[in-house]
Amino acid sequence: MKPFLIIDPSIHSINGTSMFFMIIAFYIIPFLIVALALIDVLRNEFEGSNKLIWVLVIILMPVLGSILYYFIGRNQRIKR
Repeated sequence: MKPFLIIDPSIHSINGTSMFFMIIAFYIIPFLIVALALIDVLRNEFEGSNKLIWVLVIILMPVLGSILYYFIGRNQRIKR
């Protein structure tokens, strides 16, 4: 008796182009989002210890922390 497979591996193959776009979508874009958020935090001034808090949030929760920083943290910067 042949074992039942839900997904037949012979049907689903990933070619080089698909792998290239998967690498960009799941590795490069999130890395850029996190890197740009950290750079933005470090280049600007914040009141009190907000800078340290945002750096920790971005490092501990990289993608979610970066998105939160862009929506919430950028408004907390001290205007020059």
